[in-house]
Amino acid sequence: MAIPSLLVASALHQHLTKMSMRTHVSIVLEAAEPREIHHYAALIGFGVNAICPYLVYETIEEYHKRGYLKTGLKTALKNYNEGALKAICKIISKMGISTIQSYLGAQIFECIGLSDDVIGEYFTNTPNSIGGIGLKEIEANYIKIYEKAQERGDDTLDSIGLHGYRNREQEHIYDPLSIMYLQSACQTGNYDDYKKFTERLSDKVINIRDTLNLEFSNPIALDEVESVDSIVERFKTGAMSYGSISKEAHECMAIAMNRLHAKSNTGEGGEERERFTLDANGDNRSSAIKQVASGRFGVTIEYLTNAKEIQIKMAQGAKPGEGGQLPGSKVFPWIAKARHSTPGVSLISPPPHHDIYSIEDLAQLIFDLKNANREARISVKLVAEAGVGTIAAGVVKTGANTILISGYDGGTGASPRTSIYNAGIPWEIGLAETHQTLVMNGLRDRVRLETDGKLLTGRDLAVAILLGAEEFGFATGPLIAMGCIMMRVCNLNTCPVGVATQDERLRARFKGKPEYVMNFMRFIAMELREYMALLGFRTIDEMVGHTELLSLKKEFKGRIDPKKILFNQNVVNKDSIFKAYKMNSLENTIDYRVLLPLSKEAMNGDMSKIIDIEISNVNRSFGTLLSNEITKMYGETGLKDDKIIINATGNAGNSFGAFLTKGVSISVTGDANDYLGKGLSGGKIAVMPSPSATFDSSENIICGNVALYGATSGECYLDGIAGERFGVRNSGAKIVSLGCGQHGLEYMTGGTALILGKIGRNFAAGMSGGVAYVYGLDNKAMVNLELAKILPLNAEDVENVKTLMAEHVKRTSSKKVANLIETFDKDDYFKVLPNDYAKMVSLIKKHTANGDSNPELAAFNEFMEGC
Repeated sequence: MAIPSLLVASALHQHLTKMSMRTHVSIVLEAAEPREIHHYAALIGFGVNAICPYLVYETIEEYHKRGYLKTGLKTALKNYNEGALKAICKIISKMGISTIQSYLGAQIFECIGLSDDVIGEYFTNTPNSIGGIGLKEIEANYIKIYEKAQERGDDTLDSIGLHGYRNREQEHIYDPLSIMYLQSACQTGNYDDYKKFTERLSDKVINIRDTLNLEFSNPIALDEVESVDSIVERFKTGAMSYGSISKEAHECMAIAMNRLHAKSNTGEGGEERERFTLDANGDNRSSAIKQVASGRFGVTIEYLTNAKEIQIKMAQGAKPGEGGQLPGSKVFPWIAKARHSTPGVSLISPPPHHDIYSIEDLAQLIFDLKNANREARISVKLVAEAGVGTIAAGVVKTGANTILISGYDGGTGASPRTSIYNAGIPWEIGLAETHQTLVMNGLRDRVRLETDGKLLTGRDLAVAILLGAEEFGFATGPLIAMGCIMMRVCNLNTCPVGVATQDERLRARFKGKPEYVMNFMRFIAMELREYMALLGFRTIDEMVGHTELLSLKKEFKGRIDPKKILFNQNVVNKDSIFKAYKMNSLENTIDYRVLLPLSKEAMNGDMSKIIDIEISNVNRSFGTLLSNEITKMYGETGLKDDKIIINATGNAGNSFGAFLTKGVSISVTGDANDYLGKGLSGGKIAVMPSPSATFDSSENIICGNVALYGATSGECYLDGIAGERFGVRNSGAKIVSLGCGQHGLEYMTGGTALILGKIGRNFAAGMSGGVAYVYGLDNKAMVNLELAKILPLNAEDVENVKTLMAEHVKRTSSKKVANLIETFDKDDYFKVLPNDYAKMVSLIKKHTANGDSNPELAAFNEFMEGC
């Protein structure tokens, strides 16, 4: 019987490396076993230069002979190879690696379930948290597979039910019976049915926590344990965006959690402003947690002002290294409105935060968000992975109030399959490491720890608390409670129960009620209380971190080793937890000391205010706190245009004008640092050099990188060149500069940009909406044409460009732009227009002209029919 491909290939690679001979040869694997994308990724990552999966090719050939394939044999083989290569490239891109040479032998993996001996010998230096099986067990498994194959009487391949449930095959947490018990319990309020659900789960061994015993050596009476109402206040729903799930499901969870004084999470899809107002019956449909992700979908100053907690999604537990993606078929007009995008056009949330390239950048974003909402807690979402404790220690120092350690289980079912099965690790490992690291560094009492990933029972929570968690996130559980039946078609917009769809016909089938979600949360709290009583704890706070009450079940001895996750550092503050929420102290900011007092009359009355002020680069997030106070009073509408005019002189600090609201106009005579106008929300910004400057503004940089990132509305005029990543994810602002660096207008979904000078390479990459005008035909070579096309200016474009240029001169007194107006020739300019966006705009105009009552929806439906 053959040795497993990965084992033999990695063993050879490790041996040659130790002998200093690895660079002398290439390793080519010809084998029947590799067939899935993860197989190829692991083989390359552990040192294989080339792979010939001959059984895959023979299978395709056999399928062709039997007439199963609609294409020719050559085309089928080509399609398989291209699909595999694209998927491998996606995997290495998630790790931030650009070339296959860099990925080859890099071992960018973690191991779950192999012994330290096997790792040390054959996969040297691969992180390994819980130990596991050795060579004998690996051999036994392969013999079992071989014997099963020999028993078969035909050559058909059965599905083992990795993705969808298959009876008597791969074990899943959810199966038809467990779903029935849970839904029955939540709909009837019957705790006994919930106990049937948890009993069924207790018979399964799927998670690390299932292998652990809880020590019930010092029990107390149940009535001594803190109340259900107190416990559920620590509960949160997962970050499922409006768009990925339906309006009804999203609002149902928000109402339920608000009734419980718990928190629901918007996800990265924004939120309709109508939800910020209480319903007639007193219900609150606004999610308490507002998420800020790399996409910045719907992140306005009003959105942030209406948050009780703001969550920065650094990564996703179910899809680490990936951004989110909403298929165009789910971007209905109402979703596009909330996300400040175009109906029918797919939305990409890029993997990196373009304003976070270091721990200092994260600190700046946290400071921005604290200025945008002084009352809100700031949460940072991290993925469970080796080394997450060190990252978390840095996050604590940046000022975060909560850290979420997200496990690999979860998501709304729309993840790629390579992410569902082979990305991320269990929250038990990440949470334990984070808690231990923070304790050892004296940081544990400065932050709350939260975890999520298939938390479904009181026992799950008991283990999480003992490993260090204080707050808890639930996603699939509430979905099941509302009616989800795990059809795994979330990305197809065909959810038959109206949970994960935007189709109004399917949404009409939604039968969920807030009471069902409330019952689910209360049941978990009730069962947790039972475990707390058996363990001898009256409150969650006194229970946190007591890993001495966890031990490995006897039947798993020798199969895994949990000593690393159960390690309890013997230090003075080993039981320290987050003691008290500390209010954000922003009294030293220039907004609080100067802008608010001077703007008070303008905010409260009809008079306007002009403020002249000297600034320096220590004045970060200038205007953000002022915008927050205005938004509290007037909401999205803000003030009248130019109601508050601030004339600043000097060097603008980071995030100058971040989330600036309507009615506030800032002009800077000098220059600006990174993140100028981040999240611009209706305000106006102009930056120009000093009148006494002797340099040519069109040849000099006037602001740093990532200006106007995530802007949703407003205007910005720069009399100089912007740095790299200018206007990334702009979704509604008008922005003008005399040039920009690389990656300008990446992932732009709306608004208008005018660049009157040189642009860097990769301009408009991922651009799916809005329009860009560029001066200088030699710039065409820099445009990324994957999603957009280059067009000449028409009469309407000429009018738009001239209007923007005139406003630029008005705001900056730019001699360069004034000269361009005088010598204007439309043939010197070109337009960059996203392909799908152009189609949708054309269809909307057509249906508007036809007098349709809802032209956007009519255009969307026609657009989808043509896809």
